[in-house]
Parts: sequence; structure tokens; C-alpha cells
Amino acid sequence: MLSITNKNSFLIDEDIDITQQYLKNGFYIAPAADKIALSWIKSSFLKIIKDELNIKTDSNEEQLFDLIHKKVPISELNSFRLSVMKKMNELPDFRKNYFKVAEPYLNILVGNELAMQVRVNLSIQYPNDNSSLLPLHADTWSGDSPFEVVVWIPLVNCYNTKSMFLLPPSENMKLNENFKQMAGSKMEDLYESIENKVDWVKIDYGNILIFNHSLPHGNRINEENETRWSINCRFKSVFTPYWEKPLGSFFEPITLRAASISGMNYKLPELK
Repeated sequence: MLSITNKNSFLIDEDIDITQQYLKNGFYIAPAADKIALSWIKSSFLKIIKDELNIKTDSNEEQLFDLIHKKVPISELNSFRLSVMKKMNELPDFRKNYFKVAEPYLNILVGNELAMQVRVNLSIQYPNDNSSLLPLHADTWSGDSPFEVVVWIPLVNCYNTKSMFLLPPSENMKLNENFKQMAGSKMEDLYESIENKVDWVKIDYGNILIFNHSLPHGNRINEENETRWSINCRFKSVFTPYWEKPLGSFFEPITLRAASISGMNYKLPELK
């Protein structure tokens, strides 16, 4: 199995430390690299939400995210979420600011020639609501490339069941060894078999989570009294395998370098 050490790497010690944390835990949590970009993202969401709900002024704007379940009934939640997500993705600077929030960490963990998912996803999970659950899954089980990472940005403080869970790499290896025996089992059965092995991510607004989406993850019923808001987007190195979600329709290059552009445009001259 490939690994990284100070002896066989030209990376600086800080980059090696971040890399080893990611490989050991399956994720890396860090402060937003660009706080102005993160503030722009949250402020833009807030404006869209207020427009959607026709809120002119609100003295408790900071609580609007946590307490949105008091404003939008469950029956309207998905249509509300889709509308907010669509309008956010239409903002010209949204994806650029999203990238800026994670850029230095992506350069270390993924590379500096990146492809980014075309559309950013939004999750809203109400307290005690079973309609917005994301059952145990690994994205690679449904055709995503193992060369991708997910940048997961909370818009509120996330903890306990108001967050997401992730199976650590060491436990995932054990699961994979016995996976054939689990074939045909319901996902709930599979979750129950690893329930006491998963890590629940504790992360406050202002920080970001970069995780390995080939590790089983998901959420459960939010038993806290606040709503979870989080956005997520996949990134990968441009020249790594794409599996079922290709460049052009699902991903687009965002940081191509001169030599790559030159090489991709190169045509060997023909002798007549």
C-alpha cells in the first residue's frame, strides 16, 4: 500500500503532516483559508433566504439558519432547498469563493491542477426529521472516482447528530474484507454493524472539512434542536481517472497550468 514519509517525499514537513492526518483519519479539518470568501458565501445565502421568505428585516439573522425549521414547514423544505441551491449556483462568484476557502489545502491534498464539480450541493437537515436523511454510502459505490475529495462547508456549528458521520480508513479496510458477506443486506443493517466504529464530525462555522468520499459516510436523524446547513463540492486532479462522472458534464478545469494547456493543444507536425 502506498504511503508517505519524510524520507521519500520532497514535500515540506507541514504538507506531510496534513497529508498524514488525511490518510490516517480520512478527513482534514482546518480554518477557512479565506475568511472574506466564506463570509461572502454565508451573506449571499442569507440574502437569498430572506428573499425566498420575503423577510425584510430580522433582528436575529444569525439564528435564521439554525431556526429555519420555524419558518419553512417540512412539506416545503425540499422545494425551498432546491430553489436556494439553484439561485446560489447562479451567482458568478460562488464557485470561485468556494474554491478560495479551501485552496491551499486542496493544493496539498489533491494538487494544483484541479477540476471542480460544476454545481455545489446544499443540505438542510431539520431537527427530528427523517425526510432529509442520507443513508450510509460511499460515493465510489455509485460511480464517483476515488481520486476525488469532498470539501464540506458548514454554515452553522455542527456537532453530534447535527453533523455527519464517517467510517475511519482502518475500520473501512475491515469492512471491505467482509463486504461480500454483507451483500444483500439492507443499508440499515450495514450501518448497525459499524455504528460504534464511525466518527461523528464536530466542526464549527468558520472551519471546513475535506474528506475522502470513498469512505462510508452519511447522517442520521438530527436529534438536536437546531437545523444543519452544509454545502459540499467535489474536487480532483484534472489528469486522474474520472469513472462515471466525466470532465465537461460533471467537472470542469479551474486551475490548468501553462504546460498542460500547451501540451493539450499540441499537434505533432505531419510529413507529407
